Amino acid sequence: MSASKVNPHMTYRLLIATALLVLTGGAAAQQAKATVDSRVLLKSQASWDGTPYESYPEGRPELTLLKIKIPANTALKWHSHPIPNAAYVVAGEITVEARDSKKRIHLKKGDALAEMVDIVHRGQTGDMPVELIVFYAATAATPLSQ
Repeated sequence: MSASKVNPHMTYRLLIATALLVLTGGAAAQQAKATVDSRVLLKSQASWDGTPYESYPEGRPELTLLKIKIPANTALKWHSHPIPNAAYVVAGEITVEARDSKKRIHLKKGDALAEMVDIVHRGQTGDMPVELIVFYAATAATPLSQ
């Protein structure tokens, strides 16, 4: 076909159709890339040292989610929790140790921990500060730690 026989309306329609295919094809590819990513970070019936969880306190449930920032080279006070809880390390590193058994676990960014119940323990940071997200499932009358 020679250039003198090209229909300008047909060329315009062909350009529009090509543009639509390119644009919608790109949008479809972007939609295919945007997926939901759901991963179980922690699921446990026992604390990190292997001690089984017994039960929850009776009463109306109260959920608490804490963001805890601990400076570098800091040892927390010895404490215990009367209820199950879980921690997630957002940034930094921390070592958790049990006072009586001397068991230890070292956690880094991205790690999750099933905390001890009624066992005295503490956390200690190294050369970097640590940021934790800690989830507690208790009742309004139950302290988070003691």
